[in-house]
Amino acid sequence: MKYFFKLKILPYVLYLIVKFIYLTNRKEFHHPKLKDGEALIFVTWHDDLICQPLNYYKNRPNGKIKTLISQSKDGEILSKIYNLFGGETIRGSSSKGATKALISTIREIKAGSDIALTPDGPRGPRHTVADGVIAIAQKSAARIVVLNSKPSSYWQFNSWDKFILPKPFGKIDFYMSEPFNINDLEFEEARNFIKDKMMLNAIL
Repeated sequence: MKYFFKLKILPYVLYLIVKFIYLTNRKEFHHPKLKDGEALIFVTWHDDLICQPLNYYKNRPNGKIKTLISQSKDGEILSKIYNLFGGETIRGSSSKGATKALISTIREIKAGSDIALTPDGPRGPRHTVADGVIAIAQKSAARIVVLNSKPSSYWQFNSWDKFILPKPFGKIDFYMSEPFNINDLEFEEARNFIKDKMMLNAIL
């Protein structure tokens, strides 16, 4: 019964909660003009991932995006939520199914799909950039776009990522960076460069 609730009922409940939060908040979008037809890598911190499908589709209403999500049970729940928003998922992470996920992700970019991932997921440490996003970006030559959101009021959970859930009836600022590439950077230079970009509008 518990398994049925978590995988069959909970994703729909969480989806409706996110939609309610989105609809009851004033919204301001800080978005660049993105080039049509260019497959991009969208990154966000794990604590800020819940509203990012709405952020993405505001700029790319007809976009095709696939999110890299871990193979854990929590990942299964998140995968179903993202499917409800219209996205697809690639299952894998830095700790399980990494090689298969890396190959699948690069293949999807080459086929023209946008990719979304959390560089500090699925288990942290919080606000660190794992090797996967660097490898994917450099092997695919795709540019990276950072997604952030800043609610005027929110709940912050006592989890490893200090997960953020915006409160209703406030305001949310949605941010999307200009696309950038890391093709000419050494691995550690790329890691620091990505983190600096991601921290510009992050909630600490």
